[in-house]
Amino acid sequence: MSVRNILVYGDEKLRRPARQVLKVSAKIKSLVKDLRDTMYAANGVGLAAPQVGEDLRVFVIDVADEDQPPNPIIFINPVIIKKSGATNSYEGCLSFPDAYTDVRRYEYVKIKALDINGRMFVMEANDGTLLARAIQHEFDHLDGILFIDHARNRFKADKELAEKKLLPIDPTRLIDEPQLEEAIQVKSAEPAE
Repeated sequence: MSVRNILVYGDEKLRRPARQVLKVSAKIKSLVKDLRDTMYAANGVGLAAPQVGEDLRVFVIDVADEDQPPNPIIFINPVIIKKSGATNSYEGCLSFPDAYTDVRRYEYVKIKALDINGRMFVMEANDGTLLARAIQHEFDHLDGILFIDHARNRFKADKELAEKKLLPIDPTRLIDEPQLEEAIQVKSAEPAE
């Protein structure tokens, strides 16, 4: 369809919770195509509707390797129904050009959503894979949560943001995740097998 402009961190639309999709209409299918085209044009792994200014609970992900054909997965009205474990994730975001930092994520997620045809599906992602982390990252966008809200080191993240001429982290938005942080530290202290 078309490539849309991606909102950059600082735009308040990124902080607004998105609305449920009432019907997988032609308009929603067009939005999905735009999200997919925009994600590919920006060399992204995922893109959520709020990132293009649409306050709808829709995102797309494609974790196919470069040597594989594109394999976009569409999530409409997703709900994470289970999560467990903990992993460190070095993440960036298309709304944060060239900025990356370490964040806390669950190692396992189970999600249910509607596909492009309005059919319900359930998906699991294990072992802290890119898919598991991307699902959590894009799902957060639907609730106005950004990856930096999960930053493991706020000051290191702020330095990275400053270098990219982006606003610092809003400390009131930081998510307190002591169990995840402790699990990540324990895991990183374990000897490699």
